[in-house]
Amino acid sequence: METQSPFSFLNGLAERVTSGLQPPEWLVHETHQRMVLFLNHVLMQEPAATERLKRQKGSVVRTQWRQFTVALLITPAGLFNVAPAGAIPDLRLDIAEPSPLALAQTAMRGDKPPVRIDGDVQLAADINWLVDHVRWDVEEDLARVIGDAPAHMLAQGCRNAAQALKQFVGSRT
Repeated sequence: METQSPFSFLNGLAERVTSGLQPPEWLVHETHQRMVLFLNHVLMQEPAATERLKRQKGSVVRTQWRQFTVALLITPAGLFNVAPAGAIPDLRLDIAEPSPLALAQTAMRGDKPPVRIDGDVQLAADINWLVDHVRWDVEEDLARVIGDAPAHMLAQGCRNAAQALKQFVGSRT
């Protein structure tokens, strides 16, 4: 007899909640602005990343998952900004996995989701390099606020919890 996951109901639940859901325009705009701030914060910690992006200044990257879309303009400083409405993308990245649960499981395993890529090959290679090599140093940011030792302890606890969650999710797939 095959054992079914106690979380299998989440597959359909996540699908029902996100299907047809269109957030208000102001929320989309603010979310994009906050995402750009976060991405730029992470990029500024890695000079090689901004140097790579400087070569692509003026390029627009559009990412889409289901009905959610974000278009980012690469600035001369090698950072991102929200692209103006109607900007024609040089690179389009369409995330092919429709299930939010499957996307979360893929992320928890540390894998990349299936993506359809269309556009500038060199820009796609640079974006792929960013995905592979740039990481947010949460512990360093925490240390600025609460000090080195507490930040290290908190980060270690989070890493242990994340590892346990990865093992749990991995055993369910």
